[in-house]
Amino acid sequence: MPSHVQDRLAAIITEIDHTGQADVLRLTVLKKWFEYHPKRLRAFGLWVAERAAARGEGAEGEAAELFATARTLLTERPLSEPRPGWTAAETLHRRLAAFQNTVQYIRGTPVRIIRNRNLLLVEEGLALYLGQRTRPTDGYRLAADDCEHYDSRYGTNLNGPARERVAALLGFVATVEAQEGQET
Repeated sequence: MPSHVQDRLAAIITEIDHTGQADVLRLTVLKKWFEYHPKRLRAFGLWVAERAAARGEGAEGEAAELFATARTLLTERPLSEPRPGWTAAETLHRRLAAFQNTVQYIRGTPVRIIRNRNLLLVEEGLALYLGQRTRPTDGYRLAADDCEHYDSRYGTNLNGPARERVAALLGFVATVEAQEGQET
């Protein structure tokens, strides 16, 4: 039986199908879901990092090297290692943060310059996995960053390619809840 969160995510997909877009704030339902079971946040961070690392094809230079390292650590592990090594994950996280550590001041406010969005998602996902960010709001923000898409007709919201990302998120939630059901 689908959970309340699964129903809400399915409703977002239906809204995108009918209207072409949905408000990214509808993903706030994930905050309570992360709160309910604290291990979900770490698993979600790892899941997003894996997916973002897989989307890094076509990068060049240092970004390509970082994607290759991330893919090796996150997606090319032997089955005997269900989670990436802690030290390797910390090292990669530090390298990713250093790669995109340029700050520009705009009207007196520091703004971090992001050169590659998918590398940022890997970095943020690893921060959740490593426990550097532990609030349910951090998980929601990562989900919003991963799913949202810019379209000139709707702005930055859940539209276009966001539908597939929300569907993948629904699959992740269903899988985690099924695993938790088997453990109890």
